[in-house]
Amino acid sequence: MKVLVSGWFSFEQMGATGGDIIARDQVCNWLSEAGILYDIALAPPFSGGVDWKEVDPGTYSDVVFVCGPFGNGWPVTAFLERFAHCRLSGINLSMLQPTDEWNPFELLLERDSTRTVRPDITFLGPKPHVPVVGLILAHKQLEYGKDSLHDQANRAIKELLASREASVVPIDTSLENNAGGLRTEAEIESLIAKMDFVVTTRLHGTVLSIKNGVPVIPVDPISGGAKISMQVKCIGWPVLFGSQNLDLAAMQEAFDYCLTEEARRRALESALMAREKVRETKKLFMQMFSRKPVNPVSHGQD
Repeated sequence: MKVLVSGWFSFEQMGATGGDIIARDQVCNWLSEAGILYDIALAPPFSGGVDWKEVDPGTYSDVVFVCGPFGNGWPVTAFLERFAHCRLSGINLSMLQPTDEWNPFELLLERDSTRTVRPDITFLGPKPHVPVVGLILAHKQLEYGKDSLHDQANRAIKELLASREASVVPIDTSLENNAGGLRTEAEIESLIAKMDFVVTTRLHGTVLSIKNGVPVIPVDPISGGAKISMQVKCIGWPVLFGSQNLDLAAMQEAFDYCLTEEARRRALESALMAREKVRETKKLFMQMFSRKPVNPVSHGQD
């Protein structure tokens, strides 16, 4: 017995989703538990597996179609015709036609149809542990002239994030035409606070992360360092990169560090240090306004 595992991931430009892949992997795990050999039919953009249009259909005793809407039309009809000799099973499908009118499966464990409804099989899949990383990038700051190295910083950050599996969340801190639809400063900060850590070329990307106990990889996009570098050193946060010599290995080390409990603890400590220093700033400010105003000098009077 050998099974060909298929689904919408087996066809180009058919909109395979993350849920399709999770369901596929669940079925493959079940086949492995049963000691059954299988191939996965894949089409671009997915790689590996086999092309169902090229393989010898006689290789397979069974075909399993996994997940998604399933109806009597192209490309399903062409696929079923090519593997007509195989025993056909369907699992986690939403049947588009009534099953008493069309059901090509010997075994159909549908997600929903005119005859039954079952829970989606992804409920039984393992919970992933991929970090959620906020990405906060500054616009090119022309006021720094030739010292502005935003392009170099952005390339290095892109390379870093491409080298690790992560759910990257772009966060725009601008309130004018916000790219993510965030409308208030509270919405922006609340989103930052939900991240596992943040990578940023913005000063307030750094500050609002640390304020909320979120580790951060600050990349100062100004040659020689400017406001970000000074702020990071002021609050005692141990991670900082300049843009002149960005090293991928060092940034990967910082990526891994920011996922540790130690990094969370240091972020909270830096936030506490910063708050104490801001209280001193407040004290100096309040002293100015607690003084009695000086009477204006009068002219032309005795």
